[in-house]
Amino acid sequence: MAYRHYMAFRMPDHREIAQAIGDTKGLSLFLRRALTPGDDFEPIPTPHPGDWLSVHQEPGQGFQEFAGSNPRRPGGRKNRIYLAPLGEFAEDAGPRLDMLRDCAAAYFMMDVFVLPRAEVNTNRFTTRINPVTRNRQVLSLDVLVYLRQNMPKDAFCVLAVTMEDLYPEEDWNFVFGQASLKTGVGVFSFARYDPAFYGYTRGRDCERLLSMRSCKVLVHEISHMFSLAHCTFFHCLMNGSNHLAESDARPIHLCPVCLRKLQYSVGFNVVEYYQKIFHFHRTYDFDREAQWVNRRLEHIMGT
Repeated sequence: MAYRHYMAFRMPDHREIAQAIGDTKGLSLFLRRALTPGDDFEPIPTPHPGDWLSVHQEPGQGFQEFAGSNPRRPGGRKNRIYLAPLGEFAEDAGPRLDMLRDCAAAYFMMDVFVLPRAEVNTNRFTTRINPVTRNRQVLSLDVLVYLRQNMPKDAFCVLAVTMEDLYPEEDWNFVFGQASLKTGVGVFSFARYDPAFYGYTRGRDCERLLSMRSCKVLVHEISHMFSLAHCTFFHCLMNGSNHLAESDARPIHLCPVCLRKLQYSVGFNVVEYYQKIFHFHRTYDFDREAQWVNRRLEHIMGT
């Protein structure tokens, strides 16, 4: 695939960042503190050739643009997140579904349910053998149709998760995932996040690596379901990613701009939000990430 290069990405200055966060005077003290940039938030990295921002021209989405765009928000009966496992999830090769559920529940402060696993039935899903990898692939568009047809009535969104490789159309080699933001359904494959996919031996830290990769992409993709665009203001979980190394480098937290968008949509208490995320990281031994969250809590609560 040939890359189209745009003009060099221009780093936002302090004024533009403050404008993107928006006026916080009417917010609670704790939320104002949570939205105040500090040393815990790093500048967005300068893109290198092949990185997302060297290939894709992102206009940037500040809070005011987000709030004025009629973003998707949970409410009424549509107030649950569903994860839909597709195909097999071997214990030694895929992320734990209970961990993914707990991750989504912590980061979105909503009830999250795991649907019964769907088999990769060739009568339901179009499949092919990838000519390069010789692995089976599932047509992602068929998965989106299946999710729409079987979407629970109380679902805000449904995200299918799978260890099957995906492709969106015949002339594409593969796709990590695909979503329909209008209908609130998406599918994402963890297959290419597993070192074994590329023929590498799974090392001692493979389980943690795959778990962290899976959590990052899960929160990133569900955030898109809330109408959050890619972040261009900080080094943030919502930064675009063009390759695995760029995805690995993203932190597993939202910057002040993106945090404000999500809080606006869900309406959570920001202290409870970070406390729940802290508990999630401690439960699954993500110690470095737990330390980061603890620092934010200390800053927010003034302790």
